Amino acid sequence: MDEAILEATLALLEESGYPHLTMEGVARRAGTTKPAIRRRWPSRQHLVISALAETMGTAPTPDTGCTHCDLILGIETLSQAFGGTLGRRTLPALVAELADDPDLDRVFTETLFRPRRATTEAALRRGIARGDIRADADIDLLLDMLGATTYHRVLFGHLPVTDTLAHDVVMAVMEGAATPSWRGHYQQQHADGRLGGHAVRTR
Repeated sequence: MDEAILEATLALLEESGYPHLTMEGVARRAGTTKPAIRRRWPSRQHLVISALAETMGTAPTPDTGCTHCDLILGIETLSQAFGGTLGRRTLPALVAELADDPDLDRVFTETLFRPRRATTEAALRRGIARGDIRADADIDLLLDMLGATTYHRVLFGHLPVTDTLAHDVVMAVMEGAATPSWRGHYQQQHADGRLGGHAVRTR
């Protein structure tokens, strides 16, 4: 039944958007009752967070052995998850409600935000261990920089979440955080035609 409820929630979000979503509507679509849903999710907001986690997932930043590749792939999954129609229709209104509900804020953070951030932090620390990222780099600052562009564009809608956004953001971050060793290696790969995109400037 949980699966049917979450599927109904996602379908209604796609059809009519977050402001028009009701527990009664979800119950009708899922073939259940509002009390049955409330036994599992205390509010509409909690239900939406679970539904978003179901469809968007908390896809971890991978470990391919390539620091900037891992970071790009991680941001791509974030952009694909939050930059689509469902994310744009739901996240701004949902995030606005977090400020007035500490419990909801905690659930949102633990379900959608923290797992992704933790896997990206692990990727950055692997980069330090490989000698790709400076050992004195501010990890929390890098994490905020990597994810902020996607979140900002989804929440405010002033610019699109483009196909090249993940690459562009990671390259901008690596401009400041990478070691000379990584710069030289990346520049050589780019010169040999083994990488697409823009080369990082050497210093």
